[in-house]
Amino acid sequence: MQKNGVFIGMCAFVLLFIAVSCKKDSGSSNQAKTKTDLLVQNTWKFDNAKVAGTDASGFIAPCDKDNTLSFAANGSGTADEGPTKCDAADPQTVAFTWVFQNGETEIKANVPLFPLGNDTFTIVSLTETQLIVSQDVNMMGSTQNAVLTFKK
Repeated sequence: MQKNGVFIGMCAFVLLFIAVSCKKDSGSSNQAKTKTDLLVQNTWKFDNAKVAGTDASGFIAPCDKDNTLSFAANGSGTADEGPTKCDAADPQTVAFTWVFQNGETEIKANVPLFPLGNDTFTIVSLTETQLIVSQDVNMMGSTQNAVLTFKK
């Protein structure tokens, strides 16, 4: 009879251990990151550009390709010229402000963040390691969709 009691006690202990160890963590590590979290956690560097679905990276000057963008959660940011400047007289960094628009589907900055177009980008994709944005640009009298990919 005593063996049954020990066996039942051990089974109860194992079940209790399993129940406690399987309990979901209520900490923030299981919470999905917001778009703001994803945007501000990295410094973004140019990866590639496509215009009307065709690779256009070769048309972007090397001095622009090494630029970086950093976003802060408070709506400020910094554009850095990187190791090579297109114009030696340009400042190394430029401060900007940004805000999400249209249900966090667009990023609007107070200055154009890349030499292709205007100050508003549509977010195509935003992950831990990649930011893909698009905007319509006027190229030789024709409006084309430009897609820029940045990496961390």
